[in-house]
Amino acid sequence: MESAQAAVSPPPETFETARLRLRRPALADAPDVFEYASDPEVTRYLGFTTHRALNTVEEFLRGLLLAMEQGGRYGWALTQSDSDRLIGMIEIRIQPPRAELGYVLGKAFWGRGYMAEAVRPIVEWSLGQGPIHRVWAFCDADNRGSARVLEKAGMTREGTLRKWAMSPNLSDAPRDCHCYSIVRD
Repeated sequence: MESAQAAVSPPPETFETARLRLRRPALADAPDVFEYASDPEVTRYLGFTTHRALNTVEEFLRGLLLAMEQGGRYGWALTQSDSDRLIGMIEIRIQPPRAELGYVLGKAFWGRGYMAEAVRPIVEWSLGQGPIHRVWAFCDADNRGSARVLEKAGMTREGTLRKWAMSPNLSDAPRDCHCYSIVRD
């Protein structure tokens, strides 16, 4: 596993798309992250409780930045091309031969195709790494918006993982999730 992990190059610090810039997150982004992470509608299906304090976001960002330095887990702040204000985050966790994708987007930016646009270059980079043959993600079975993002990004629904993940904002029990992937031929 270590040799496969070593064969994965660190990802670019930034990706540019037609409308977005994906850049390295910073502690200074905490207020923008808190804006969506404190919104119960945004966090409804996520694996963490709705944030109630800015220091929770600061702890998350510190942990992510440390993980990025250590390798294997990488995140990007999503900004619109004409602004540096964070509107969401995307993350990839490398575990050869696979990489797992996760993301979140502020509610004011839903329904515009931004997240599918952000997912594509991360998937492309991941599948370009020698030991990565599969990029996958899951979403709560009731999260139709996230399912649409994954489909628009070219991923295929593989099935339902029963009682797969916790959504603490919805239930104390694990919930069914749909699994999506894209694989290198």
